[in-house]
Amino acid sequence: MTEQRDPRTLYFHEKFKSQQQDTPALQRQMEPEPDCGEDSYQGSGKLAGRKALITGGDSGIGRAAAIAYAREGADVAIQFFPPEEEDALDVVEAVKDSSGKFMLFPCDLREDGAATALIEAVVDELGGLDILVLNAGQQIAQQSISELPIEQVKTTFTVNIISMFEAAQAAVNHLQPGSTIITTSSVQATNPSPQLLDYAATKAAISNFTVNLAQQLAAKGIRVNGVAPGPIWTPLQLDGGQFPDKIPEFGQDSLIGRAGQPVELAPVYVFLASPESSYVTGQIYGVTGGTNINL
Repeated sequence: MTEQRDPRTLYFHEKFKSQQQDTPALQRQMEPEPDCGEDSYQGSGKLAGRKALITGGDSGIGRAAAIAYAREGADVAIQFFPPEEEDALDVVEAVKDSSGKFMLFPCDLREDGAATALIEAVVDELGGLDILVLNAGQQIAQQSISELPIEQVKTTFTVNIISMFEAAQAAVNHLQPGSTIITTSSVQATNPSPQLLDYAATKAAISNFTVNLAQQLAAKGIRVNGVAPGPIWTPLQLDGGQFPDKIPEFGQDSLIGRAGQPVELAPVYVFLASPESSYVTGQIYGVTGGTNINL
């Protein structure tokens, strides 16, 4: 019988140490290091034979999905921002005993055409594509709109949503009936924090994109769904994603009383990628610690 445990204390539930990193923040330098399922996630063949690409797969939520997919039997490719290679190599180590292929693709999604080139390279190397997880993101807090650089707005939109359009457009040429696209939105889409004006706007756009694209692709037998995380402990918080004085309290005001860990989202990404969710499309799944996503 599975041990029943209190969700309030299941993972790290104390105040975080005040900390910041230069951009890009690395998971291996966080205290405590996020739990992405390296030591706990056990697969059962739910994705055996499938071919998956996960953007932003080197750390945080993307890493948790990558580890889970690999241990569920999929061939997995992860895209990562080139300066984050150390984290990407840590993922390779975590899945070294998995049965499928696991490949790394450095790619700067701010560059024109990068997402298209990424899709084509992955399809060529994996021999196809069945699961596309669009998870890469940029989050930089600013106190007010008067302090928000327009160049930051442009890059946030490019990484978070424009590259998503481009990747999906390129991938549709390769996806067969039964394939699935999964996006990472956020609780910020419907419950935005004032200091995340540009980031929250992109997450609202992602939710709309997800539901809308699902309507287009259903006739092709391709499902499209999204996941809306709440306060999850990832490197995104430490290179400008939160103000430094807010780090110790991060996630403490959730109904569960703590920040979430990336591994807590992995089962949702697995479910949405697997045939178990065959009648699910156009949905946004909240994993928020209790915050209502109000969709």
